[in-house]
Amino acid sequence: MRTCVYIDGFNLYYGVLKNTPYKWLDVHSLCQRVLPQNQLVKIKYFSAMVTSRSSNPGKDFRQQLYWRALSTSPIIEIIRGHFLTHTVSMPSSTPDAQGFHPMIQVIKTEEKGSDVNLASHMLMDGFKDRYDVAVMVTNDSDLVTPVKMIRRELGKKVGVIVPGPRPSRALKNEATFTRQIRPGDLRKCQFPDVIQSLHGTITKPNRW
Repeated sequence: MRTCVYIDGFNLYYGVLKNTPYKWLDVHSLCQRVLPQNQLVKIKYFSAMVTSRSSNPGKDFRQQLYWRALSTSPIIEIIRGHFLTHTVSMPSSTPDAQGFHPMIQVIKTEEKGSDVNLASHMLMDGFKDRYDVAVMVTNDSDLVTPVKMIRRELGKKVGVIVPGPRPSRALKNEATFTRQIRPGDLRKCQFPDVIQSLHGTITKPNRW
C-alpha cells in the first residue's frame, strides 16, 4: 500500500535517541524495517534549526550534517519549523528559608510549527490521494484530531510508530495500528560513518 511517513524529529529524538549512540539514524532504513510490507512513497521529516550554546558548541553544525545525510534519500523531505525564545517567571526548584519557592526569571525555548506542519501535510496529502496509509512517527496526543479526520472522512488508514516505551492511549485508540521502535532497530539502521553524496562527502560527527 502506498505509504507516506510523517516524522516529528524532536519527538523521535527525545523519545528514543537522546543519551544513546544511535543519533546517526537512517530514518529511511528505519521506516523500511518497521514497515516491511509497505510501499514507501514519501518521508517527511519535521524539525527546527537549533542554535549552539556555550554548554553545547557545534550543535547547529552537527544538525546540518545530519540533515544533509537525511537528504541523500530521494524520498525524504525536511520541513522546518522554528524556535521561540522568551523570558518567563517560574518557581524556583529550591525553596527559601520559609519553605516557599520564589519566582525567578528564566529563558524558555519552545519549538513552534512542527506539529501544525505535520498535521497540515498529512491532511493535504490525504485530500490529494497521495497515500493509502499515513504513518506518524510521534507520540504526541495533540495529533488525535487529524488522525480521526483522515480515517473517518477520507477512509484511509493511519499508523503510529511510537518513539518511546508505550503509545499515547489517545493515539492508540484512534490509529489503525501502532508499532514500536526497539533499540535493535536503531542499532541496525545507522548511516555509514562516511556518506558519499552528489554534493560531496558527509562524515559522522565525532561527538553529539
